[in-house]
Amino acid sequence: MSVAEARIAASPPARRGGPRARVAAYVELTKPGITRLVALTSAAGFYLGSGGDIDLAALLHTVLGTAAASSAACAINEYLERDADARMLRTRRRPLPSGRLSPPEALAFAVTLAVASIAYLWATVGPVCAILVALTLASYDFVYTPLKRVSSLSTLVGAVPGALPVLAGWVGAGGSLTAPGGWALFGIVFLWQIPHFLALAWMFRDDYRRGGFVMLSLADPDGSATAIQSINYAFALTLVSLAPTLLGLTGTIYLVGAVVLGGTLLASSTTVFRRRTDRSARRLFLASVLYLPALLILMVVDKLPR
Repeated sequence: MSVAEARIAASPPARRGGPRARVAAYVELTKPGITRLVALTSAAGFYLGSGGDIDLAALLHTVLGTAAASSAACAINEYLERDADARMLRTRRRPLPSGRLSPPEALAFAVTLAVASIAYLWATVGPVCAILVALTLASYDFVYTPLKRVSSLSTLVGAVPGALPVLAGWVGAGGSLTAPGGWALFGIVFLWQIPHFLALAWMFRDDYRRGGFVMLSLADPDGSATAIQSINYAFALTLVSLAPTLLGLTGTIYLVGAVVLGGTLLASSTTVFRRRTDRSARRLFLASVLYLPALLILMVVDKLPR
């Protein structure tokens, strides 16, 4: 156990606190970091799916509804995994295992937010976008979440709901669900999640074992299989990231940037294979955290008129 983990384990249980503390607990329940990323990907999908001028009202409705649904999905996930979270050092301070919120409170909040967000998208953006976001929520909570206790394939399955918001943004802007551009964006976000999560799973492999989850890193004592998978998916991601330019969505600036970013991520994955340490895995994780926002910004900056 590291010094940081020992401090977490020795820390006293949290108290429910006053109104401000409870509001903060509800916000934490929604995993704001994930929600911000979902909002970013859906906004990028909307922008790239817009054929001409941006409909700002539609953009706001799409991003707001998708982000709210993501918050609901995260809250339901924390409700379903509250027992496992209590056993993991990294998550034992979350609102449910720490006792700052009760399970009935969390479930009522999550379900209300889920229903309201899908209804909002249906009314303001359209049924196709709403259905995609509903599939995101359902697959995350009722397919990916239970599968984490059964098979390491959950990493691949979980990448599907992670990638659907960018496609929902594309459709929300009026882009066709069958258009290759939207699916190229889906493919990029899907593939990006694999090295990102494999790095995280290696860094916290002992914690995942305590939580009772089945991860590739737990069946890979020396980390070689985890590193090879990271390399494979980083390479595939680099190739797929060229698709927006090949499809006429973006220009040369994006293409060059995608190659540079992909090469950096691939180099970080290769380093993990050469030095299978927590430090190299952390560097890969940080490289992946920077990769996706940088790539999306390049898409927005270098979008070609259609």
